[in-house]
Formats: sequence, structure tokens, C-alpha cells
Amino acid sequence: MGTTLVRNATIVTMNKQDEIAVGDVLFKDDRIVSVGGQITSGYDAADTTVVEAKGRLLLPGFVQTHIHLCQTLFRGRADDMALMDWLRTRVWPLEAAHDEESVYYSAMLGIGELLRSGTTTILDMETVSHTDFAFQAIASSGIRAISGKVMMDAGGDVPAGLQEDTKRSVAESTALLEKWHGYDNGRIGYAYCPRFVVSCSEELLKEVRDLSFHYQVLVHTHAAENREEIDLVMRQRGMRNIVYLDHIGLTSPRLVLAHCIWLDDEEKDILRRTGTKMTHCPGSNLKLSSGIALVPELLEQGIGMGIGADGAPCNNTLDMFQEMRLTALLHKVRCGPESMNARTVLRMATIGGAEALGLDHLIGSIEPGKKADLVLLDLNDFHTFPSYDADPYSRVVYAASRSNVSDVWVDGKMVVERGKVRTVDKRTVLREADRSIARLLKRI
Repeated sequence: MGTTLVRNATIVTMNKQDEIAVGDVLFKDDRIVSVGGQITSGYDAADTTVVEAKGRLLLPGFVQTHIHLCQTLFRGRADDMALMDWLRTRVWPLEAAHDEESVYYSAMLGIGELLRSGTTTILDMETVSHTDFAFQAIASSGIRAISGKVMMDAGGDVPAGLQEDTKRSVAESTALLEKWHGYDNGRIGYAYCPRFVVSCSEELLKEVRDLSFHYQVLVHTHAAENREEIDLVMRQRGMRNIVYLDHIGLTSPRLVLAHCIWLDDEEKDILRRTGTKMTHCPGSNLKLSSGIALVPELLEQGIGMGIGADGAPCNNTLDMFQEMRLTALLHKVRCGPESMNARTVLRMATIGGAEALGLDHLIGSIEPGKKADLVLLDLNDFHTFPSYDADPYSRVVYAASRSNVSDVWVDGKMVVERGKVRTVDKRTVLREADRSIARLLKRI
């Protein structure tokens, strides 16, 4: 890795003071050493890579807190449907048709898109089988990720390829945890991923509760995304999603819930009281017509929250710039133009996401001692000018796009250079992605 000096950048630190500085950032190996001003010492010039960044913005890497890499191959295969039909008739059959190679290339396709658009960390939920191959893709690509195999041991309308025995599901998940959690000096982590209450037995959920505590790892699941889903949970368990999860002792700061659109006051209080985190997925929620989460109110109540694109078949992009813009604009219609300002949204996409994953001591802001997960934006373009006395938060959230991402580092390693992903063979991945989806379509 060595030493890198980024010179003359506009540094959007996202630290507690929201400091913006013009100057240099020095990082050695995987850690940031110095931030701001002109750095002239503390490194060997002969062994230091210098990146000239005058007129560019340096940000913490984006943190996406809900992704399905296994679904990237299904982009455009499940458009214009509501959640439960989308799952039953399209996504579940496609997931059941996956093989080892298709899971690997689906993950690589998604990771290439994520890195190219400035996302350096993800919380990922895979499918029932072949999750080891997604971890192999994560390992080789250099992205920072917490991932886990999806767990499904109950529920109707589930293809045979996704039906699991409870003990086997738990055993396979734990074997993956013991293999991958902490890999590459902690760049990769594991999360237990029961899909949602509808597809999980109480026995499985309680096993996950206990194992999460034992290993001190996250649990990631979906909750309160869709009204039909909530009705199913009410019929099965006799209470609403988050009330039920709290009833069985699963709510905690280690639980990250995707969506949380249809919450009542009791559920909001449970999230606040237990420190349970949530993920806002505006693109997915709009496309599936699931609804709009009450994000400004939940933030005001102190509920920890990140942003995620969800999966490619319900978005159909994994671009954090689009999710930030939607997050900023969507809630103004209901809560007024002053709600969800650009600074708030960028915090959700960086340090807020890191906090939701319990990683804010390592990533999410540009500060000495933190990991060198960084994104350099070149905003010298028509759609991001004028630059004179411009608000950098506004430029990033309201005007910038993935085309402005110039360079990306994860753990101090350059993974994107001048807009080209260095760790993913684009030609091979595109070719094999097409071959894989053709094979899956024939199989179903």
C-alpha cells in the first residue's frame, strides 16, 4: 500500500464539526495520518504517491447499508411490480436458479458499479446458497463489506431451491462467519441475514439472536416494507413486525432493519429505546410502490439511519448519488423545503451509515487514525459549475453524479483510478454476467 499524499483538495471531512478544509491528506498503508494544511513532513517523498487534487473534492467513501449483490444479474427482470409478487414470481425463482459462478459474477457486477460510483462500504444480503462465492468476489475486489447468506426456513410460495432446514441454515451461516468474519484485517465482516419474519421460523430468529450476541456481529433483515407483508406477519405472529422482533429479544444496536416504512408509534419507540438501526431505500421503495419512510421524524427522534440502494431488480441502479438526491428531495414534499438539507443527507451517506454498522470508529469521516476509505470528485464540469463560493454539500447531493468520481481508495488501496475500476476486470465481468443470466433464465 505504501504512502499517499493527496494535495490541495477541498476536504469535506464529515467529522463532528463538519469541517471543510483546503489542503492535503496524508495516509500510510490503510490509515489516515494527517488532514488539512500543507503537509511537508512525516513522509519520505521518494516513496510517496502524490495525487494532485486542486479544485477537487475529497470525501469519505460512501457507506451503503442495504445491498443485494446476488440480485445484480436480475436488473430489468422484475420491473413494475409490488413487493410480494415481485418476490414470488420473479426474484425468488431467479435466486433459486443461481449457481456458484452466477453468484460470483452477480457480485462482481454489483461491486464494479458500487466502486465506480464512490461506494466503499456495503451491508450486503446474499441468497440461500453459494454465498462463499460472493465473499470471494468481495475479497478480490477490495470493497469493504459486511455480508451474510440469507436465511429462509418458513413461509409459503418459496421455490424448492430456497427452502431450508433450520439447523442447516444456522450451521451454514455460522461456518461462513467463522471463515470470513475479520478477513483482510477486518475489511470483511459477517452478518446473520434472516430474510424477513414471513420466511423465518421463531426458532431460527431466536438462534440468530443468540449467535449475534455470542459473536458480537450484526443481524440484517427487512421489516415494515410493505402493507401486505405487515398483514402476513400479523396473521402469523399476532403482532406487528418490529413489536414481534422486540418480543423475541432481537432488537438491539446490532440489528439493522431495511426499509421501516409502515411504523406505528410503538415501533418507532422500540427503535429509539433499543438502539436498533434502519436503512432508508428511497429508490427501491418508490419503484415497488411500497411507500415513503418517515425519515425526518425518525432522525429527529435519534434513530440511527443509513442509505441503501437495495437490489438492482428494484432500483435499477446501485448509485449512491441517485439515492442521496432522492433522500433530499422526496421528504420536502411532505415536510417542507427546509427538511433533509444536503449536509444531513451526506452525513447519512457517510458517517451515518458507518454508525449504523458500528464502524464509525474506523470509517465515515476523514480524520487522523481512521481508515483511508476516500473518494475524490472532479467537479469541473458543466453540471456542477459555477464553483465560486459554492456550498460543497449542495454540489455533491444536488448536482454531482457518478461521472464525477475520479479516484477511490479502500483501506488505503486505490481501487478506482481516473474513473477506471482497477480491481474488477470489466470486460470479463460483463461477458460472464450475460452468460450467467442466460443460463439462469433457461434453468427456470
